[in-house]
Amino acid sequence: MCKKFYDQSIRQLVVWLEDHKIRHYKIEDRTALKQTKDEKWPNVFKKYLNDLKCPHPPQALHSVTDWLLGLAVQLEYGENVEKYSAQKAAHVASQRSAAPQVVNTNPLDALDFSCPEFRDGVNKLAEILNIQAHPDHLVTLKAVSHLVKTRLSQEALASPGEVIHQGKAYPIFDADLGFEMGDKRLNDAGKVLRLLYIQDLRKLQTSINECIVATQTITANPKTDSRLGKVGR
Repeated sequence: MCKKFYDQSIRQLVVWLEDHKIRHYKIEDRTALKQTKDEKWPNVFKKYLNDLKCPHPPQALHSVTDWLLGLAVQLEYGENVEKYSAQKAAHVASQRSAAPQVVNTNPLDALDFSCPEFRDGVNKLAEILNIQAHPDHLVTLKAVSHLVKTRLSQEALASPGEVIHQGKAYPIFDADLGFEMGDKRLNDAGKVLRLLYIQDLRKLQTSINECIVATQTITANPKTDSRLGKVGR
């Protein structure tokens, strides 16, 4: 028996077709066919094809699948002739013409993000902003977007001290990594990744603190006055 018979996706497709479209067996007689993880399922499937009088052997998986799908379409059409007979070319065309036309007014949707002009423009913008270009210009674009949102937003320009940290730069490459990679470049990359991970943890902690504060504003006792050293009345 072909190994592909053990593919669960094929087995589930057969079960779905029998349950919803073909319905050759009674509901109570479909139990064995639904046992898709049973080692005897290939034999059950072979009997199922024989009962359907399938002209293809079970080993011809592609032909069998195509035949089952065709049978399902045939039965579906036979049960809904009036419904599908109305779906002629003229009727479908009239429905399409009657559908509202969506006019896209966003000029960014018309951009070709893979064209050389766009790629060169992104790299030029990164150079102006002093951002190291990545071989993939879309990655470079993400870096440009991040810098613009964090450093060039209206809030950041109004209070640059809150987003641009002042003071002596941290000697990242002089810090101890804690383990040795055997290559200086790998060690430096590890140090950078560690700092980025710590930054993610700090952002997560900040979000947790904000959730706690927001929850406390809802659950706190409004009669509590810490200045009085007592709770409630």
